[in-house]
This record gives sequence, structure tokens and C-alpha cells, in this order.
Amino acid sequence: MSTDTTASVSTHILDTSIGRPAAAVAVSLAARRGSGDYVALGGSVTDADGRCKDLPALPEGTTHVRLAFDTESYFTAKKQAEAQQDAPRVRDSGAFFPEVAIAFAVTPGEHFHVPLLLNPFGYSVYRGS
Repeated sequence: MSTDTTASVSTHILDTSIGRPAAAVAVSLAARRGSGDYVALGGSVTDADGRCKDLPALPEGTTHVRLAFDTESYFTAKKQAEAQQDAPRVRDSGAFFPEVAIAFAVTPGEHFHVPLLLNPFGYSVYRGS
């Protein structure tokens, strides 16, 4: 939750290759003030709806945030599940991008929702609502 002196961040992931939320993706959160170094704040794991509901709060004075998504583990687990189900393979469903790291500026008092649209060979992000 944002306050007058802090911003807040949320995210969710949609796997566009299957048109469904991406569950069990580890997400780490880091923040910095000005041009200083990023400080790791902790992380979360996406739920069945692809959402992280317990990302750490941002410290007062945060100006930049970095979200890092462990996409390699997600696609590896997905590939293993497909192999067990004898599902037809669609090209190589490994992770071309083993991690997606997104850095963005924040403003105190505002909430920033940053969705990740993900597939094995590309991704897109945007500021949501």
C-alpha cells in the first residue's frame, strides 16, 4: 500500500503461449534512491492467478524499482509437465530469456502495477492500473 511518502508495487504474469496466468514464478524486488545501488528487499512467488500478493513494501524515498522474474525455472517445470503428459511439443519450449529484469521509476504516493506478458521467446511489460 502506498502512502504520501512511499510508492507501492504489484505485478502479475500472463503466459501468452497458453493464454493463462503463469503460476509458481519466483519474483524478486529491489529498490534504490537516486543513482545509488539497488538493495534487495525480498520476493514472492506468483499464485495460480499469476499474481504476487505479498511483495515487500518499498522504503521511504525509493525512486527506482527492479523486478526480476525467474522465467527459466518456470519454463523448465512447464516443459517437464508437458513431457509427462505426452503433449505435442511446440518448438523448443525452453527459456530463451532465463530471467526478465524490469527497472522503472516510481513516485511517492502512487501505486505501480507492472504486468509481464511472457512466452518462451519474448516478453512485454507495461504500466497497468
